Amino acid sequence: MNSGSTVAITTTSYRDQHVFIDKFDPEVFRALARTAQAAGAAATRAGLPAGLVELVNIRVSQINGCAYCLRVHTRTALEAGETAQRLGLLPAWRETEVFTPAERSALALAEATTNLQDSARGSAAAAARADLTDEQISAVLWVAISINAFNRVSIMSGHPVKEA
Repeated sequence: MNSGSTVAITTTSYRDQHVFIDKFDPEVFRALARTAQAAGAAATRAGLPAGLVELVNIRVSQINGCAYCLRVHTRTALEAGETAQRLGLLPAWRETEVFTPAERSALALAEATTNLQDSARGSAAAAARADLTDEQISAVLWVAISINAFNRVSIMSGHPVKEA
């Protein structure tokens, strides 16, 4: 259906489309980083393995579609001993037996924290008590809250992800 008219396609540079809020307001970003560090410390104190923390970071980043955080935390998870198979199965964690009961509870909490409109919030927390202590539940929730915030910073800033 070309009527002979020309459609002008304009392109803007990547830089013109986004404001890197972490660079524009670095003190706010540093405060967020301190929050994430405190959440990680709480996870360590609660006895949560580093691999489980990274599973939470990755699952939340998958739900939010944050490519930058996925790149960062997939690498960290592999360094913490996670396998490519488990990372590949993470989006379908409910359909497989490769995750422990504690990991499954943490993933349910992470998803409930990310999908706030989901009615599963209360049931995820109640079910998690069978596999996690209150201290561990709190730590998982703080990790999920922190990565959700970082996802939003990266997505809204448009942090580029280039092939390594």
